[in-house]
Amino acid sequence: MLTMTAFSTEKATIQINSLDETPYKTQTFKGISALRSQTSGGSLLVEGGSGSEARVEMYVHSNNWNGKDELSKDEIEERLANYDIVIRQEGNTLVATAKQKNGNWNWKKGLSISFKFYTPRTITTNISTSGGSIKMSHLAGQQRFNTSGGSIQLADLKGDIEGNTSGGSIKLTDCHNQIDLETSGGSIDAANSDGTINLNTSGGSIRLTGLNGVIKAKTSGGSINGDGIDGELVTSTSGGSIRIRSMAGSIDAETSAGSVEVAMSRVDKFVKLETSAGSVRVNMPMNKGMDLDLSGNRVSAPLTNFNGSAEKDRIVGKMNGGGIPVRLTANSGSVYVNQN
Repeated sequence: MLTMTAFSTEKATIQINSLDETPYKTQTFKGISALRSQTSGGSLLVEGGSGSEARVEMYVHSNNWNGKDELSKDEIEERLANYDIVIRQEGNTLVATAKQKNGNWNWKKGLSISFKFYTPRTITTNISTSGGSIKMSHLAGQQRFNTSGGSIQLADLKGDIEGNTSGGSIKLTDCHNQIDLETSGGSIDAANSDGTINLNTSGGSIRLTGLNGVIKAKTSGGSINGDGIDGELVTSTSGGSIRIRSMAGSIDAETSAGSVEVAMSRVDKFVKLETSAGSVRVNMPMNKGMDLDLSGNRVSAPLTNFNGSAEKDRIVGKMNGGGIPVRLTANSGSVYVNQN
């Protein structure tokens, strides 16, 4: 039976699905500054706190391949004999692993073994699962994590953050510093975060909200939407439109199969917008020196203090003496600058 527990900080909120009311096993350790965990059929959760102890909870469930949701204690013990379970402390590292024994695999007696960790806030992690989700919150330090079959949820992480999933979505909020996340089969939702942020998905949409820093976001199969971004954004999609509101700074956005719409409150170093199968529409202040290169079936832009050539389908020249490169390209559509 699943229960829902919510926790929150001033900025970050994340929902935790408790795996069971009572863990199969619980152990507590002291002097922990690193975590290493691996399981082949369950989910992983790591939550940092203000205490100095680390607690691990182990949950055991049927994998449901045999139609049974609940197992008796005797059935669990019998099936666990086919697994190597390790929960121990090695120096300052907490190790928790669940692996099937070689030669003893029987799909009818498979288990889903999950771990929940409650640790000090400052900790280094290296965790992985091949069949469940990963949830991490309230942590500082280097975090490494991956799953082959589940989603990733992150809240209030600070430090060097790197993770990937082959079959699920990624959601992060209130994460900071160095962030590198990738999914092969889901969407990405990033909010209220800052730093150097790299996001990559091969099969889903991307949503960016309230981000600050140097952001790279790429998808091969979905749309990109953003709001409240300050800094430098480089983003691209092979299969959708791009919509960015309240952009302050510099932007490079490209799509092969949709339109591009951007609203900028400040322009810093560059503006590059391109589409192969749609229009480009941008609203932005044009009081700085700019080098304009605008091309499309039709190009419309207000030209004040301009020196260059202005044709129906191409505008090339300098505004206010030149400076910031502004390149807008619609290979099979129109380009509109500050046109309501």
